Amino acid sequence: MKYYQPLKNLLIVLFISTCFTNCSKEDIDIAENVTSMTVKLKSTSQSHDKVYFDIQDVQLKINNEEDPSSWLSLNALNTGVHDVCTLDENTPLLLVDDLEIEAHYVYEIRLVLGENNFMDINNVLHSLDVANSGNATPSNLIKSQLNPMRRYDVVIEIDVDASISQNEDENTMVLNPKIYTAIRQIEY
Repeated sequence: MKYYQPLKNLLIVLFISTCFTNCSKEDIDIAENVTSMTVKLKSTSQSHDKVYFDIQDVQLKINNEEDPSSWLSLNALNTGVHDVCTLDENTPLLLVDDLEIEAHYVYEIRLVLGENNFMDINNVLHSLDVANSGNATPSNLIKSQLNPMRRYDVVIEIDVDASISQNEDENTMVLNPKIYTAIRQIEY
């Protein structure tokens, strides 16, 4: 029994010292200024059946200046070409899943599209122009403060019918995505 008392005291000292050295003040401050965000994409369409968007990223504008460093990438998970007409309330496309970011004031959110956008009309694929006449980075004003220690569910909805038009002069289909954004805050 005599041998166990010094071992017991040593274990108690190690436990107490581990508790005090594990977490620094800086670690606590960083964790307190973090928020979590989930972003989903859905669409509405009454006229079209198969419209494919080349989704590259989702970004937040975190300062009001007009330079590329104003935009924070959320590193979208499901990038690539997707049939947006199949994305409805029951089957949205998950773009960002509980990503932890620093709590910022957010001015805008935007969907970044690539050049491989097209639609199927009578089993013939027609390219959708986003480079010349269209818009490859549609955005919505948000103007909201993301609060620390919160979780945000963001749903971007695309009105497919209002997003596609025909340029008669150039005989091309043009994509100017009309998006609407809903943000719901959930406490941890």
